[in-house]
Amino acid sequence: MMALPKRIFVTGTSTDIGKTVVSAILVAGLRAHYWKPVQTGRSLGTDTVWVAEHTGLPALHFHKETYSLEAPLSPHAAAAMEQVTIALDAFALPAVPSDASLIVEGAGGLMVPLNDSAYMVDLIKRLDLPVILVASSELGTINHTLLSLLELRRQAVPVVGVVMNGPRNAGNRDAIERYGEVPVLAEIE
Repeated sequence: MMALPKRIFVTGTSTDIGKTVVSAILVAGLRAHYWKPVQTGRSLGTDTVWVAEHTGLPALHFHKETYSLEAPLSPHAAAAMEQVTIALDAFALPAVPSDASLIVEGAGGLMVPLNDSAYMVDLIKRLDLPVILVASSELGTINHTLLSLLELRRQAVPVVGVVMNGPRNAGNRDAIERYGEVPVLAEIE
């Protein structure tokens, strides 16, 4: 079994792709700390609360969002509605014990705008974390996953691997591993 880095950024090929479920599995399995730097859709409930409820870990494992926005929209749009500007220099990793793991969950995909000039991938670079990319297992995933991997490599962001969500699909898994030159770490049905 592969040893995971102590600090990991969980991102996805899209929104509603399963980042929060994968983050919760990692948090529970590693007894890790969890941080969602940007939360949108606060009115529908937060990912931090969901992960806390589903892992049963103590409150000290969960860290407050830097930005928590009401509307269930892209971060830049939700921030604009609240007349807030998301600033990259406002983000800093939460203090966690050196022997503890930290799972950081993004919002949307890599190219989701945070403001007029920065995207989610810029936040990943600022935090200097390796990535687990969450992808669908279904039709269309090869293109979306390979494009996301291409952008991560273009930005020199280390990739730990891919987690696929949905019905098992050996063809898509093999294509992502072969053409993406990356391991598929898990398949979650």
